Amino acid sequence: MAGSIRLFVEEALGAGGTVEVGGGQAHYLAKVMRQPVGAPIRLFNGRDGEWLSCIVELGRGRARLELTGQTRPQIAHSGPILAFALLKRDATDLVVQKATELGATAIMPVFTERSVPGRINRDRLAAIAREAAEQSERLEVPAVLDAQHLPGFLANWPENRPLYACVERADGRFIPSAGGEPAGLLVGPEGGFAPRELDALRFRPFVVPVSLGPRILRAETAALAGLALLQAPACR
Repeated sequence: MAGSIRLFVEEALGAGGTVEVGGGQAHYLAKVMRQPVGAPIRLFNGRDGEWLSCIVELGRGRARLELTGQTRPQIAHSGPILAFALLKRDATDLVVQKATELGATAIMPVFTERSVPGRINRDRLAAIAREAAEQSERLEVPAVLDAQHLPGFLANWPENRPLYACVERADGRFIPSAGGEPAGLLVGPEGGFAPRELDALRFRPFVVPVSLGPRILRAETAALAGLALLQAPACR
């Protein structure tokens, strides 16, 4: 396909417009992908659809691209919100990358009693999400939200939006398809939620305990399997 390279930009996109990129994106075009002047590049910003552009200037640390036409209009996206107990760095990176590919609209690390302690570099996770959106043909980048402790997360969750909580060894029903309706998925840490956390989940009427099947999955596997199942067709 013409313009197989895709870049996310903040600028508005429209007929006859130009966009300048710098820093890492200019380096990516010139040094990593070795694109010449005249090369086609697809651009998106999460608001104006996807546009084909042409490199008209490529210098040290900057590139200018001229928009030549829209390739896809912007469409509404209603994927689930993923909240997951903070994992080790590589596993967290994997969850953010794959959750973006699987259509999550927002991603939030959550601190639980058994989650991996540590600091979160939100900018780095946002960059991972952006790169995954560029490579997976998405028209928008999921928001990477500030981490919250589980009690605060539950207190702030909208009561009219179901939150499907993956609970190991529970009698919860098999995770259903959300059928395109706004929903959330909550995945606990390795070792599962602590007893008082389970009590807090049961206390909230919007929490729906669900099962991912008979096997015990690693936390990152559970997050990705849950997202896939939650978005499967209702007629499966």
